[in-house]
Amino acid sequence: MSSREIAIAFDSVSFAYGDLPVLENASFHIHRGEFAALAGPNGSGKTTVLKLILGLEQPAAGQIKLFGTKRERLGYVSQQIPADKAFPVTVRDVVRMGLLRPALGYGKNAQAAVNEAMAQADIRELAERPWRALSGGQRRRVLVARALAAQPELLVLDEPTANMDTESETRLFETLGKLKGNTTILIVTHDMDFVSVLTDRVFCLGDTTHNRRGIVQHRTEAVCKARHGDSGMRILHGENIAANDCCGHTV
Repeated sequence: MSSREIAIAFDSVSFAYGDLPVLENASFHIHRGEFAALAGPNGSGKTTVLKLILGLEQPAAGQIKLFGTKRERLGYVSQQIPADKAFPVTVRDVVRMGLLRPALGYGKNAQAAVNEAMAQADIRELAERPWRALSGGQRRRVLVARALAAQPELLVLDEPTANMDTESETRLFETLGKLKGNTTILIVTHDMDFVSVLTDRVFCLGDTTHNRRGIVQHRTEAVCKARHGDSGMRILHGENIAANDCCGHTV
């Protein structure tokens, strides 16, 4: 049984776009400091779950609670990378944008926060490089640093390894591994077979066998990813874990 504080909790959440149901009676929770993955195929509702967590949508039924974490302290890395490559900004400028929130402002410690975020994301050598000169993988790591500049308690990453080369992917997960335990991390991915070996808990959206639109926690096993030769976790889709089995938690 875990006594750790709950960072995110969905309690019997339902949501629909008009007559199209996306979530039905979905319940799950993530502890503070955990590294969690939310997996599901395209169209399964991953983006909707993100919008609900970010407060961009409201559930039709049920409750969503962010324990001890105001949304101002939530860092978000979108799947979409800003398209205007010619915009005349440096990497440092982009990371500094993470502090442009009413509750944070720039403040006298802003430069220190930017430097620390770049160090955490291992992009210090890119600080003065133009945004337009970066590769796709480098841009993704810069956006992670931008989110870290605000020192978030909760970091949400949507498909963080999309279009990322092997080296950038390795460096990204090294960064996330250093944050694990202090920052609650949620990665959203369409990869229904593998998740990072860092993952403490994995959830899958939907259950096509029973035509359910919920969120199910599955057991995992360590495996070797043949594609890159690095380790990962295979999702055991047939072995479900009840929402409160890990710690007896009920919302």
